Amino acid sequence: MNNIKYSICFISFFFLMMMSLMNFLMMIYFFMNKMIIFLEWEIISFNSTMIVMSILLDWMSLLFMMFVFLISSVVIYYSKSYMMSEINLSRFIILVLLFVMSMMLLIISPNIISILLGWDGLGLVSYLLVIYYQNLKSYNAGMLTALSNRIGDVLILMVIAWMMNYGGWNYIFYLEFMKNDNEMKMISMMIIMAAMTKSAQIPFSSWLPAAMAAPTPVSALVHSSTLVTAGVYLLIRFNFLLINTFFLKILLLLSGLTMFMAGVSANYEFDLKKIIALSTLSQLGLMMSILSMGLPDLAFFHLLTHAMFKALLFMCAGSIIHMMNDMQDIRYMGGISNFIPLTSLCMNISNMALCGIPFLAGFYSKDLILELVSFSNLNLLIFFLYYFSTGLTMFYTIRLIMYLMINDFNLMSIYNLYDEDFVMLKSMFILLLMSVLSGSFLSWMIFSYPYMIYLPFNLKMMVIYVVLLGGMMGFLISKMEIYSVNKFLMTYSLSNFLCLMWFMPNLSTYGLNFYFLNFGQKLLKIVDMGWSEVYSGWGMMKILSKYSNFYNFYQMNNLKIYLFSFIFWMMMVLFMLLI
Repeated sequence: MNNIKYSICFISFFFLMMMSLMNFLMMIYFFMNKMIIFLEWEIISFNSTMIVMSILLDWMSLLFMMFVFLISSVVIYYSKSYMMSEINLSRFIILVLLFVMSMMLLIISPNIISILLGWDGLGLVSYLLVIYYQNLKSYNAGMLTALSNRIGDVLILMVIAWMMNYGGWNYIFYLEFMKNDNEMKMISMMIIMAAMTKSAQIPFSSWLPAAMAAPTPVSALVHSSTLVTAGVYLLIRFNFLLINTFFLKILLLLSGLTMFMAGVSANYEFDLKKIIALSTLSQLGLMMSILSMGLPDLAFFHLLTHAMFKALLFMCAGSIIHMMNDMQDIRYMGGISNFIPLTSLCMNISNMALCGIPFLAGFYSKDLILELVSFSNLNLLIFFLYYFSTGLTMFYTIRLIMYLMINDFNLMSIYNLYDEDFVMLKSMFILLLMSVLSGSFLSWMIFSYPYMIYLPFNLKMMVIYVVLLGGMMGFLISKMEIYSVNKFLMTYSLSNFLCLMWFMPNLSTYGLNFYFLNFGQKLLKIVDMGWSEVYSGWGMMKILSKYSNFYNFYQMNNLKIYLFSFIFWMMMVLFMLLI
């Protein structure tokens, strides 16, 4: 049985890694020759509207597929050790492969109908993966994830309905088509809203930290590089449709606030996986805000570099949680660099890449983003949100490193941390290499012409200033007790507000889902006891039994009934004659 379990892991790993290499070579060829392959397969034609399956292969889709295949292959190899105690490991691997397949459908398709198939597949499989452990917390988190993502699914369905007016669903045909068309404005608004639900922007943010109830390999794959970036990728592809500046201004504000809110909440959080999830949320806000400023290439660049170090960060967190006797609270951890030096190395390098330390993956994209923000004519609020959120990234990262690496070990007095797992380490080292190299490689490839951004000295150094300030604050706050922080910085109620993601989980669960579902249940009861009861199967049975009782009584050969019916009949005849 074990051989079967391990063989499915190895076959999946080998297949996905080969696919990743193949995509990489194809992407280089396509990029050098400026090639695009566009395939269409007509499934059905109905009243001059054709439903077609389309495939668009260009450098962008091939590069993204290469990254997704690479991360998923590494995650499956990592799962071989992480999910070792799982009886039904093959079911887990098949779910992950289904997830990757849905993502592929989304990436290579320029057709909104096949995008919906991939989009819905992502939502469904992510629900199955979030409820994988089948306890109450998992079920609640899965329901929140599924219901939040359904909003985006409905909006994509509405986009399909609106695009019926143009007689086709391929977004590639609308590049220079009807720039000032009101229907296009509606379509762009719905696409933006759908992307916001999948990428967990501010009204829909609460599902992303809740989805950490999934196993850690799932978090590394799903909640770092694939599912949450599906919305960003959709907006990158539909970027030419986002013509209405009003929607983009709203998106810029909301994504900036998401970035800020996630950074503040991560500083109050003590759950290791939730800190990393909030960090993902912050980076998604950064990508969406750059998209709303009309820089899709830059957003794509940051999406790819972020995918590498964030998947590595989740895998390191999973390894640490395993060794800490399945404890996720960072207050119990400390001094782990003495026990597990190689995992700590991976953790620290991925954290440094996240902060944008020079010459690691995150530096190339984040530095370019912040310099272009300084270069553009934005107001002070957006400028503040960008730079303050960058400082907050350094803040919670240094706090996390202090709690994990430097503070005292607090779990148990007699507890032996076993040495590192070699299978997990091999998979982490692949991503470690990519976290160091991918930024420079992508910056030379995507931006083949050199960028020269000329700024005053203080604006050029602004990134360094906020990073140093954030690092210093993180160091100081990790030294303080949480109660003294509450007393020192702010009142308890305000810290509660900042800690609980601005009460967004409560608003999502009670404000939206709970009351709507409750209202639906009441409505169902009214309908059940109302007209549907009268005219449905049960109601028809009652009506028929009533009539059959009446006819039964009428046909009992009773003399009174016979005489009465005769008189009644005579009266009817006389009445008709008189008329």
